[in-house]
Amino acid sequence: MPEARAAGARGAGQAARRSQAGGARGARMRRRASHRRARAVAGAMLAGACLLAGLAWPAGEALAQGGAVHAPLNGARMPPSLSLPGFHSPPPDPTVSSGAVRAQPARMPFYVASKGKTTIYLLGTLHVGDPADYPPAQPFRRPILAALAASPVLALELSPDDLLESADDVSKYGSCRYPCLPKLLPEPLWQRLAGRLRGNPAALDGIRRMRPWLAALVVETYDSLSAGLQTEYGTEAQLQNVFLKKKGARVVGLETLAEQMRAFTGLTLAEQREMLAQDITQTPAQNADDIKALHRLWRIGDADAVSAWANAKTERLAHSRPLAAAIDNKIVYERNRRFTARAIALAGPNRPLFVAIGALHLGGPKGVIELLKRQGFRVDAG
Repeated sequence: MPEARAAGARGAGQAARRSQAGGARGARMRRRASHRRARAVAGAMLAGACLLAGLAWPAGEALAQGGAVHAPLNGARMPPSLSLPGFHSPPPDPTVSSGAVRAQPARMPFYVASKGKTTIYLLGTLHVGDPADYPPAQPFRRPILAALAASPVLALELSPDDLLESADDVSKYGSCRYPCLPKLLPEPLWQRLAGRLRGNPAALDGIRRMRPWLAALVVETYDSLSAGLQTEYGTEAQLQNVFLKKKGARVVGLETLAEQMRAFTGLTLAEQREMLAQDITQTPAQNADDIKALHRLWRIGDADAVSAWANAKTERLAHSRPLAAAIDNKIVYERNRRFTARAIALAGPNRPLFVAIGALHLGGPKGVIELLKRQGFRVDAG
């Protein structure tokens, strides 16, 4: 939950020391440190949000380092522009695939929707990836490249302009000026979260000042980065590398930043607690394994299989099925309906539209593919 990067690396240890200064100056520095942390995780939420809900988000300001989070798995690497408090990238794993070994691009969920002379190309994206997913010589399959060449407009979840502003809104709506999270969570849930971040005071201090929905996304982000995937190899960035070389290429958003933010700010406190509880039910290593499984399914390119996997995961981790269903409705299904309506409005006879949205939005009975079929489109795998 595609991508601008906010620059400016800062040391969490230095910020923490400054924020402990006495008097009014210390209070001011604590507030500034809190805002810096919130802006950093605003970008970092990209990975977790997108994996769970197909959201696009930019990487925020880089934060610096603290103690190690629960043993990240080998293979993860943080891009220079994205860093989380206390997260240390593990060394490269020689077993992780590379473009030199596997020269074929990922298949990815790709579909062609047609109705009369109107064509909508649908690509299911993943906002983190592996270098091997996009070989430099041919980053996408030929049918995908041909569809990009034929389309004057690329429609992502957010427009590039909205994407640039998104970190500020995440900071504004997802963080507090005081350590609010312990007060917003039941004591057992807070203790489980604090225990998960034991030994990482920088991360724990930052997460105290987040609302539960943002804390949940940050937990997901730690685990996704530990799975060996990298934000600079998200599909949206790679698509734009190809598409924007074309003369007259235009990139638009299928929803506004305000609409996307409401997917989270509209969650009730009970729903936010459920979201966070699901994220810390399993160990970090188990969550990383889930993310690897999602990545494998995405590479295979079957949108219905991706949807079935996501539903099975929710069934397995849900503490309250009604609350879990409400979360999915607000974060996924309501947005599916919006994406479908706006894609149809943007496309026209002999004016193909290339739509690239999170893979979890495409498949299943409430996915964009099914919604297009209900509007009279024929949808075929591409």
